[in-house]
Amino acid sequence: MAALLEMKERMIRFYGKHEFWLKPIARFLIALAIFMCINQNIGYMSRISQTPIALILALVCALAPVGLTVFLASAVILLDMYALSLEVCLVTLILILIIYFLYFRFAPKNGYDMVLTPLCFQCGIPYVMPLAMGLLRGWYSVFSVMAGTVLYFFLHGVHENATVLSSAAEVEEGTVSKFVIVINQLVDNREMYLVMGIFVLTTIIVYIIRRMAIENAWAIAIISGVLFETIGLIAGYILLEIPDKMVWVMVGNLISILIAFVLQFLFFNLDYSRTERLQFEDDEYYYYVKAVPKAIVSGMDKKVKRFGSREDHLTKKKFAEEMGIDEELLD
Repeated sequence: MAALLEMKERMIRFYGKHEFWLKPIARFLIALAIFMCINQNIGYMSRISQTPIALILALVCALAPVGLTVFLASAVILLDMYALSLEVCLVTLILILIIYFLYFRFAPKNGYDMVLTPLCFQCGIPYVMPLAMGLLRGWYSVFSVMAGTVLYFFLHGVHENATVLSSAAEVEEGTVSKFVIVINQLVDNREMYLVMGIFVLTTIIVYIIRRMAIENAWAIAIISGVLFETIGLIAGYILLEIPDKMVWVMVGNLISILIAFVLQFLFFNLDYSRTERLQFEDDEYYYYVKAVPKAIVSGMDKKVKRFGSREDHLTKKKFAEEMGIDEELLD
């Protein structure tokens, strides 16, 4: 354990020293993953659905705030939807505007949370997002999880019905049927409502428990969130008669709980064996404080200074340079 804590401290010092470069690199990798995911699943406009374009857009996002990443990703999605069908593009635009309203109104600083949710869905581990949001963010993070979930299921439904929704497809009922098909991806998608509801409740449960003044609050919050998420989704899939997804729910939650405990180790690792309880007062109140120290082990950088050797002889000039004073003051 001491070795892990020492490695954590080294990582923190490394990040603090190279933060200027690490942040743009992280933004670039996240943006690249988002654009590549869009190109792979809904890349209906071939001119922009290319790897060089994705690289250029990711590079731009690396040098800009998170809001630009959300805007460019939305623009690429709208262009792809326009290439598929004008009706699909209009419905997508309305949906994105609604999501933008929720984003700027309730969670303006959680842009990455919203775009990471569909990305985690694509990777098969969306269950980690409610846990991470409940641990690292506030209650308002439920809006980011909701927006990301709705966006994923909508785009997934469009992808599954791309042949029918294509502009080149001939539909007997006319263009109205395309609107109906697209809107049904939201209105009649019972799985989306199930997942969104479980994710919202999981986020709130994890958030409430991890803020309690109890020992191992984060660990209890993680386990409680995973159990509720797993049981709730499995029960829901049984009711919806979608049994083929129950196995992956359990596998995905096992992966998610490992990631959640890694987050706990990185951001909230306490040493409960050294808990202290303090009591003091002022003119109006008595204060009872429970103090739990963080588990920190700093690595020792040992340096040996040899004296007496010719090459390490401390001259007046060298001493002045080390002390940061004028050499003439030593005369």
